[in-house]
Amino acid sequence: MRRMHASRRSGGSGGSEKTTEGSASSPLAESQHRQISTFRALQHRNFRLIWTGFAVSSAGTWMQIVAQSLLVLDLTHGSAVALGTLSLVQALTFLLLAPIGGSSADRFDKRRLLRTTQSVMMTLAALLALLSATGLIRFWVILLAACVNSATLSFDQPARNALIAASVPKEHLMNAVSLQSAVFNGASIIGPALAGLTLSKAGYSGNFLLNALSYSAMLVALSLIDPSKIRSTPAPGGKLLDSVREGLQYIRRDAVLPSVLTAYGALLFFGPSSTLVLPLFVKQILHRGSAELGLLFSAVGGGTVVSALALASLGDFRHKGKLVFGSILIWAVALAVFGWSATLAFSTAVLVVLGAAQTAAGATSVTLLQTRVPPEMRGRAMSLNTLLIMCVRPLGDFPAGALIEWLGLRVAVLLGAAVVGTIVLTLFAIRPAVRTI
Repeated sequence: MRRMHASRRSGGSGGSEKTTEGSASSPLAESQHRQISTFRALQHRNFRLIWTGFAVSSAGTWMQIVAQSLLVLDLTHGSAVALGTLSLVQALTFLLLAPIGGSSADRFDKRRLLRTTQSVMMTLAALLALLSATGLIRFWVILLAACVNSATLSFDQPARNALIAASVPKEHLMNAVSLQSAVFNGASIIGPALAGLTLSKAGYSGNFLLNALSYSAMLVALSLIDPSKIRSTPAPGGKLLDSVREGLQYIRRDAVLPSVLTAYGALLFFGPSSTLVLPLFVKQILHRGSAELGLLFSAVGGGTVVSALALASLGDFRHKGKLVFGSILIWAVALAVFGWSATLAFSTAVLVVLGAAQTAAGATSVTLLQTRVPPEMRGRAMSLNTLLIMCVRPLGDFPAGALIEWLGLRVAVLLGAAVVGTIVLTLFAIRPAVRTI
């Protein structure tokens, strides 16, 4: 009370000076506030630990993705069928196990589950390093390792996403999801560059070994997490498969999620991936080489990072449904424009927009998926996200590749963009609920 009265008595020039001083410093204060709001989820120690460990681990993961693809081509004398087989094995593994992995994330302690999955993936990477160094590596070994790794990720990804949701308050969840997306997409730029550097210096075994070591960052983070700051949720009762069905039925009955997941799934299935389109575009349209290909991949990655940070700044905003559907529509337009572009500079600019739009749609869809289900179902909900990213996308690239062979790159890309755009506009028109969230 004394402070309040003193404040009231301190009117006059002193109050004026304070107001003027505050106004003068307001641009700096606003700038600092924007910076803080962009990274607001990092104020929570548990999320900060997970985010840091994931950043290191993601860079190692991208290094292995590049090295493993090149090794398969070396072992099979440049067979594209071998690469396709590798993608198919991974996709089918996710299709079979992701729902079970999501239910397990709801049923068991998430930290212990993640310690197990991270340790298994570390062991697999170390084994690939050893076999590569000794010359015993074979294509069938890579297929087997990829199958086991995909099976492990089917449990790892739902558990990690559910743990993040339990580590931050609901109003910071969109920020946390966006920051995680920024880290993974940033790693998609840094990881391949590091892979190229280490391949020339340490070979395949060095790349795999560095990836194995990168998992230690996540294991350390998990050991430092404060369990008292993680919101506990009741484990589902009954049998494992029954809980899977329960989660899927809950999502199917939601007024919004079926439309959102269908729209995002259409983007992933009918829209050919960058890994399929960009090498063909550089070779057939631009008639350039690896340097230009790297630039185009970096453009997509740069757009995803910028978009993720922009979403993180928005926080828990309204109109998420409109953002999802608007972003997918922008993505479809950008894909069509890219398919008919003919210069490196213009293609690069369009790909920045493409990457930004996909990240906006993906991160917002994940946030809706986590916030519209009960906390005890988040693991099962996130298994659907794992299916979309890890299964639907590679499966969609098979018919897309055949369509490119049949109709040519430009026509196939335009057709894919048209299908995605039509589906999104139709869903947005007939599902009014998505316009209200």
